[in-house]
Amino acid sequence: MDLDAIAASPWVLPVLFALVVGDAFLVVLPSETLVVALGALSASTGSPALGLVVPVAAAGAVIGDLACYLIGRRVGLDRWRWQRRGRIRRALERASATVHRRTAVLVFTARYVPFARIAVNLAAGAGRVPLRRYLPLSLGAGISWACYNVTVGALVGSAFGDQPLLATVISMPVAIALGLGIDRLVAVVDARTAPKPSNEPGASTTAEGPAPRSASGPSDRAEITPPPDPR
Repeated sequence: MDLDAIAASPWVLPVLFALVVGDAFLVVLPSETLVVALGALSASTGSPALGLVVPVAAAGAVIGDLACYLIGRRVGLDRWRWQRRGRIRRALERASATVHRRTAVLVFTARYVPFARIAVNLAAGAGRVPLRRYLPLSLGAGISWACYNVTVGALVGSAFGDQPLLATVISMPVAIALGLGIDRLVAVVDARTAPKPSNEPGASTTAEGPAPRSASGPSDRAEITPPPDPR
């Protein structure tokens, strides 16, 4: 496999951009793994340039997120059957419940969790999170995600600089393992910070007290005796 030719191909960056955008809708696309692999390839061969991989990956992330946001704003969260099924449905419900209260946290962490990216962006659009608030968060999340994955790949590529194929192969399971670890960490933190249902009786449920006493109870009534018989 001629990795030098692949790395120098003019199609590498357009394919990267398309996969990252598509990953906003299809979680099976390996966009994160590709970003890490290209980071490793760049560090070991010099191509493609890291200065191009980062902005292309970040741009794809932001555009994909924005497309999901606009779809959610336009059609809501239950227009299509896939939105009402399984893991997507549960992810949408969780995102909808907290998207206004924890917008920044959700947008930044969703990029690392399967199904969360599409759920958070659809929920933000359907929940009418203002675009002027959402877009800067998406931009920051996309840039940080791209920098993180390229850095992971570059570190692996630097460790195997004279073996670009080995560096690329090793970077992929490293990316998957780190993604699973972040997924688990986010799930644990989310479970600990989620509001717990209260066991206290609701305001509408009141303890039954003693029956109210009548205003004219037995102690308040004077005994009435008949008048004496005049006979």
